[in-house]
Amino acid sequence: MLELAILGFLAEGPLPGHELRSRVSHLTGYTRPVSDGSLYPAINRLAKAGLLERQPDPRAGAARYLLSLTDAGHADVLKRLRKPADHEITDHTRFYTVLSFLSLLPDMAEQHAVLRRRLIFLEEPASFFYDGDRPIRAEEVADPYRRGLLLTARATSRAERAWLREALGEQPLEKNS
Repeated sequence: MLELAILGFLAEGPLPGHELRSRVSHLTGYTRPVSDGSLYPAINRLAKAGLLERQPDPRAGAARYLLSLTDAGHADVLKRLRKPADHEITDHTRFYTVLSFLSLLPDMAEQHAVLRRRLIFLEEPASFFYDGDRPIRAEEVADPYRRGLLLTARATSRAERAWLREALGEQPLEKNS
């Protein structure tokens, strides 16, 4: 997720490290804070792999660098967006990172393939709580906090599925989902 966010923001144009950190933090920081201890090692790994390069930033002084994608970095971000890992589809924070940069894919069919994978995942019956293999519905839960969790998750899932269907140009599959 962190590497995709770095590559995605740099695909939009060169950035100094502190600006990149700010953008990544705004994207993911509310749920997963980004520290210098995780950001700069990731930048170093990507640079070592030839996916980004550092150049002195003439506007900021000798100790500051401007980061930019190489051709290999641009190809890599597109590859990551075309074929996100399963956990990048099922984990909402990771999926939102993919979604943030999906417009970088020039082919709408490729964009739709990613959205379709997310929709298929969201169409599967799921819950935070189970009775054996059967998902427990909010209406079956006496605990008000667990019920609230299930109701909120249901509403969020319903809204996301509706948006995905709209983005894909599809009609809703269910009236009361």
